[in-house]
Amino acid sequence: MIYDFGGDEEAAQQARHKIDGWKQGFRLGDKLACKFEREENAAGGAEASDADGEDRKPAKKAAGKKSKDAVAKNSAARVRLLVRLGFSAHEKLTQQRWLDRIPSEEPFASAKGETIRQGDPEFEKSSALYEGLD
Repeated sequence: MIYDFGGDEEAAQQARHKIDGWKQGFRLGDKLACKFEREENAAGGAEASDADGEDRKPAKKAAGKKSKDAVAKNSAARVRLLVRLGFSAHEKLTQQRWLDRIPSEEPFASAKGETIRQGDPEFEKSSALYEGLD
């Protein structure tokens, strides 16, 4: 499943937090995993790199406050969340329940979502993308 949050980093982090809660609460372990893909815009990437350099210089900046440069950096990046379900063949019903549940929950409902199943032609491409991310 691929969810495109656009430039909304906060919603993407809420989605990751919700997935982590499900993994812990339902004891899913590696059956439910997610990774982020961040793409910098050409104009926003230059501004973000300048903002990074400025943020590193002062050592005594307040950690809890976000500066305008950090907000500009977050809005310049396109954030996609890749969710992988790894249920075995005998857990088809459980997998289907998660395929129905995840898109209906709040952080995922507001994002543009796409479900790619194992037999789909795009599966190999998306699987390679997922494996290439850290």
